[in-house]
Amino acid sequence: MTSIRPVILSGGSGTRLWPISRESFPKQLLPISTERTMLQETALRVTGTQFREPIVIAGEDHRFFIQRQLEQSGVPVEAILLEPKGRNTAAAAVLAAIWSLDRGEDDLLLLLPSDHMIEDQQAFAAAVESGIAAADQGGIVTFGARPTEPNTQYGYIEVSEDGPGIGEARPVRRFIEKPDRQTAEDYLSRGGHYWNSGIFLFRASSLRDEAAKLMPELVEAVSRSLASKSIDGKFVRPEREAFEAAPNISIDYGIMEKTARAFVVPVDMAWSDVGSWGAVWQLADKDADDNALQGDIIAIDTSESIIRAEGSVTVAAVGLQKMAVIAARDAVFIAPVDRAADVREVVDQLKRDKRDLATLPSRVERPWGSYETKDRGSRFQIKHILVAPGETLSLQMHYHRSEHWVVVSGTAEVTVGDKIQLLQENQSTYIPAGTTHRLANPGKVPLELVEVQCGPYLGEDDIVRFDDEYGRA
Repeated sequence: MTSIRPVILSGGSGTRLWPISRESFPKQLLPISTERTMLQETALRVTGTQFREPIVIAGEDHRFFIQRQLEQSGVPVEAILLEPKGRNTAAAAVLAAIWSLDRGEDDLLLLLPSDHMIEDQQAFAAAVESGIAAADQGGIVTFGARPTEPNTQYGYIEVSEDGPGIGEARPVRRFIEKPDRQTAEDYLSRGGHYWNSGIFLFRASSLRDEAAKLMPELVEAVSRSLASKSIDGKFVRPEREAFEAAPNISIDYGIMEKTARAFVVPVDMAWSDVGSWGAVWQLADKDADDNALQGDIIAIDTSESIIRAEGSVTVAAVGLQKMAVIAARDAVFIAPVDRAADVREVVDQLKRDKRDLATLPSRVERPWGSYETKDRGSRFQIKHILVAPGETLSLQMHYHRSEHWVVVSGTAEVTVGDKIQLLQENQSTYIPAGTTHRLANPGKVPLELVEVQCGPYLGEDDIVRFDDEYGRA
């Protein structure tokens, strides 16, 4: 059996599942349709004798979350390639290809997003196996999900009836942008058209050579960035200035629509890009009234709806039909299910208004744990902080605010100036503005505390880090 190196793409802004998914913590890092995160589901999908250890391509801000989630799911990784700036999927594909070739390995690479769902894993694995022959002969293979409805949110791939195929891989006639309803219905009735899954299989050398022909500036920029890369354990950092010179374009536009090497393997694998709350409703388990309910929900005379409540929020719904009600701790989104994809207009408005709701969740995940803002006024802010066992926050100082820490549970090791002390449950400390301080959890159980900030400015950018285990100093 040919061994395949998965390349998991973990970028994206996550705005289509707002308010649960936010730009700083997008949907692939969240448990959307199962108890595992979408990244974990993707990584587990490409384990076994058919696959080698994957590489992950991601941004700097998510590196520790990705590493931790993959460790928790028991999936070892070969490397995590950290893009200095997101340059879309063509740059990511070329980055993976050149990284492989620089190691002297012309790997067979399977490029796949980390935020899609595939319910029929066996069909997926069989389709990948079917694409190997075409990839070994220089083809760039994609996988066309057989459509089950006239979906207008997906791009389509039309199969060519003229050129010869290689096994089950058929030549691509053309890639089609998201169609209108009537066109999508026509594709469904005619056949020969498949949803573009965004999954690709190719030899590293084939992808590099084709990209060099079609976009030489992309290959040159990525090659220079890897020539000056830095390595920190599993983390590989291409050089910033060179990588940022790469064109910002998708692999579909930059390569697949122009190459004569494009092949498609049609497959029935119950695929979804989980691109809206309507898609989540379709994937979810439902009650007798066809509702997908999660959290503390009271649903009366309600049907065909998705209702989700985060944390301690209770949602009561009466007389709803085909509605999406998504309640985060700090925001609520309500729309008809068939218009749930329009949430991007809400996010765009929030960004224009420069509101943190577009980017920051109410519970902000950090490599050491998390914090959640419970209340805020003009000169005070109250946070609930959780520190994982054995984790340490940065040695830091604030110019404009003082802080009071009250331990709720666990043990806190607190540094204030030159003094280090251990605090137990119901004990507290005070950190004056301008004082160097640090918080750590030396125990075996999570540390939980309440932080009260006071001062004329309470922004997260009022912080000076002197030392940090996560490279943020």
